[in-house]
Amino acid sequence: MSISRPAATGKDCEVNIRTKGVPVIQVPFVDLKAQYAGIKPEIDAAIQRVVDGAGFILGEEVSNFEQALAATVGSRDAVGVSSGTGALLLALLAVGVKPGDEVITTAHTFIATAEAVSRIGARPVFVDIDPRTYNIDPNQVESAITERTKVILPVHLYGQPAELKPLRDIANRHRLVLIEDAAQAIAAEYDGQRCGSIGDLACFSFYPSKNLGAYGDAGAVTGNDETLLAKVRKLRDHGRISKYEHDELGFGQRIDAIQAAILGAKLPHLEAWTEARRSHARLYNEVLSGADVETPFESRNVRHVYHLYVIRTARRDALLQHLKEKGIDAGIHYPIPVHRQPVYLKLGYGEVSLPATEQAAGEILSLPMYPELRGEQIEYVAQAVSEGAH
Repeated sequence: MSISRPAATGKDCEVNIRTKGVPVIQVPFVDLKAQYAGIKPEIDAAIQRVVDGAGFILGEEVSNFEQALAATVGSRDAVGVSSGTGALLLALLAVGVKPGDEVITTAHTFIATAEAVSRIGARPVFVDIDPRTYNIDPNQVESAITERTKVILPVHLYGQPAELKPLRDIANRHRLVLIEDAAQAIAAEYDGQRCGSIGDLACFSFYPSKNLGAYGDAGAVTGNDETLLAKVRKLRDHGRISKYEHDELGFGQRIDAIQAAILGAKLPHLEAWTEARRSHARLYNEVLSGADVETPFESRNVRHVYHLYVIRTARRDALLQHLKEKGIDAGIHYPIPVHRQPVYLKLGYGEVSLPATEQAAGEILSLPMYPELRGEQIEYVAQAVSEGAH
């Protein structure tokens, strides 16, 4: 094996590893350094502004970001919080979820969606997914409703909105709350309306690798109901109604001013980054058209923002190993459905059967996806997928 380093061109250089004379290009799953390099002066200035002002908790940086975020998602307001998980917890509490209540959601998601429900003492009720979109199947929701059901909690998985119209109709008929888990779907749209403005509340994550990522943990709750948002705002800050007066038990779930400033500096670039992701997805679709894999389905009435580009194949594990050998960093989101997680088996979910969810978990594979990805990298990945999928 020999390693050759290409001459510097002003772009971040890859290390080409030659195995048996064949060059292997290193393609990361996500490249946060490349994003930072493109907007370094703006990010550095935002951080320095907070340090110079010494206003690290709430304050102007946070309120400015909240206003900009609300405008971006088309909601009346936004409340910055410390993480996407915190956003879910506070949103559920704000709408009155309490121990013994039930929340209908999906098991094909990161555990935080259900974890927030369980932490309150409520019970997640899992229904199966639409195998095309990987989102919660609205046709299975109504039969899961009981007298204890309080909330329907769909996840806009991978950046594709869930079917919000039928879910909203079901929620209205049964007088339930609809909360969007939009952690992966900032700037996504359903019927021309932005995710984050359709449900009673919506929850966003700004984990560093998200489409809009902080430099640490951060999140937000958005919505159009001032009363609910005021509740979230109070709960994030220890139930505070004045500096030393608290009329209920809350949490220390405030977004840091530095994270708000960073996100505020990134927000003007979000649309360009989103269009880059969508362009990359179209190129992936084109170059993978002859491969023995299933490429992502995009509903006609949505704007998919491709937080993840997820293919499907019965030979997933072998393909993942093949990609690793080719220098390509791929992933699985998510290999263990929530109802099969050890903690939920302990909580009595062993008898839950979700066939579409369980089958997808064994076949899905996430390919590299980030705005700075280059066409030649996508073509290299696609070639490796075509070789490994047969």
